[in-house]
Amino acid sequence: MCGIVGYIGDDQATPILLTGLEKLEYRGYDSAGVAVYNGTHLQVAKTKGRLKVLEELIHNGVDVPGTVGIGHTRWATHGAPSNVNAHPQVSGSGKFAVVHNGIIENYISLKEFLIEKGAKFVSETDTEVVAQLLEYYYEGSVIDALIKVLNRIEGAYALGIICEDDPEHLYAVRKDSPLIIGLGNGENYIASDVPAILNRTREINRLEENEIAVLSRQGVEVYNTNKERIPKKAEHIDWDISAAEKGGYEHFMAKEIMEQPKAIRDTVKPRIKEGKIVLDDVKLTKKQLEEFDRIFIVACGTAYHVGVVAKYIMEKHLRKPVEVDVASEFRYRTPLIDDKTLVLVISQSGETADTLAALRESKKLGARTISIVNVVGSSIANESDDVLYTWAGPEIAVASTKAYSTQLAMIYMLTIYMGDLLGTIDAVHYQYYINELKALPEKVQQILEQKSKIQYLASREFNSKNVFFIGRNLDYAMSLEGSLKLKEISYIHSEAYAAGELKHGPISLIEDGTLVIALATQNILFDKLMSNVKEVKARGAVVWGLTIEANKERIKKEQVDYEFCVPQACDMMLPSLAVIPLQLFAYYVASLKGCDIDKPRNLAKSVTVE
Repeated sequence: MCGIVGYIGDDQATPILLTGLEKLEYRGYDSAGVAVYNGTHLQVAKTKGRLKVLEELIHNGVDVPGTVGIGHTRWATHGAPSNVNAHPQVSGSGKFAVVHNGIIENYISLKEFLIEKGAKFVSETDTEVVAQLLEYYYEGSVIDALIKVLNRIEGAYALGIICEDDPEHLYAVRKDSPLIIGLGNGENYIASDVPAILNRTREINRLEENEIAVLSRQGVEVYNTNKERIPKKAEHIDWDISAAEKGGYEHFMAKEIMEQPKAIRDTVKPRIKEGKIVLDDVKLTKKQLEEFDRIFIVACGTAYHVGVVAKYIMEKHLRKPVEVDVASEFRYRTPLIDDKTLVLVISQSGETADTLAALRESKKLGARTISIVNVVGSSIANESDDVLYTWAGPEIAVASTKAYSTQLAMIYMLTIYMGDLLGTIDAVHYQYYINELKALPEKVQQILEQKSKIQYLASREFNSKNVFFIGRNLDYAMSLEGSLKLKEISYIHSEAYAAGELKHGPISLIEDGTLVIALATQNILFDKLMSNVKEVKARGAVVWGLTIEANKERIKKEQVDYEFCVPQACDMMLPSLAVIPLQLFAYYVASLKGCDIDKPRNLAKSVTVE
């Protein structure tokens, strides 16, 4: 959530900041602003609303000249969206300007301290406390003042700072919130994420916890909080720049849905060598796996739904108890974890605050940790005992699609790998699953080629007020994700239920015209699911049945209103196929409703606050 961009060089800063912020719009925001040193003082321009409002206000940067500056898109946490609460926030005299992602947890006590010292606050934000503290501690050295501030503030933060007295430098620091440094020729940058600066440089440094970067035109120096120099090695970003562009699609979400065959292939293919799964640098031994008495899976949102799928798959194939937890609840329920516990954490960004906190708690209690993440060098990746990268490429739309699919692919490979070590998957099934993995991208492509069928369904049902998803076993796990996709981008109220639970309450909500999406891909449970379909049909529901091709005639006989069949696959991997029509349905419904699909209201891509 929120976006930071900073620049120091010889070019005009504001157009560069605005372009960079545009590339970060996917992160979610409600206001935008810039601060630039204009040759005599810091000039700040900010406004509530979309970035285009700011661009019009300052005539695309012409009204805010200067060659060093910081920009921000804010997602409100402290204080409602407003011009005053927008970032950058400035100190009382205007000497310091600060942009901030994250939350300063002890800001109230610090604010009271500063008010007692004579400071006057104008905003409701926690960020203004940082600007005011910098001015309070400033005695001629920005870095000395910043170190004193870091010793006082608590919470998660990525900070970009400029000072009127020191216009030859741009300062940055991070803790539990991502921030990168872009390395140029005679110019340097800070940013929340790579797309913001990809058109200017491909060489970056990733700031680690409590590292302070001091940027000038000539170079970048990085220090710890003891003011000791830290050597950094540049990382080259080899994405094709088109990976972060729409490429002719109307929305990033549409592009990313269509990229899923390639993303799955890129995740799976390099890890199958000579008919065996090779999982990067995972060093788990058979003895260690045998000694684990339970597995915890911890994640948030869409990644949590991957975990629910994983629970069914891993318990069946590894014969070990698996618990899946929402990360925001996990560490507050005193989980029973010790050195006989394996904790698997899943996060697209690798910076999800609740998931990172759960990882740290698990390690503190002695657990072995494995992470599945997309972003190389992210906090969760760096702090895990083992890390598996999904290699999905940049995902820009807030609603996750290809990250979900590649996380599922990693779950399949990890399960097969561990089942082979434990001896719970025999050689015949092992080879069968390898073949199914290899075939997965093509089967996903077959579904995408039938997207017009889903578009037709969406055109008939996009005015639905309430939608219910039902399924059993893995189909129930899939229904959770289908429901989330629909509600987060179309704003239609939707719920997912284990189909057998309908009679225990939810069926009271079914009335004439209610859309029920029934997932029935698990062949062994098909008849039971169809009994639930009859229950909702008897109460007036409109039913979309989603099953496998082998059941096409069977589902038609059940008189569902719509049907869609995915290709046959092994039961373990059917979720990767069933999710595709659900993603497409959510997308087309939201499009027909005129929703802001890539930037749904109130949501952010990377949630780096609790």
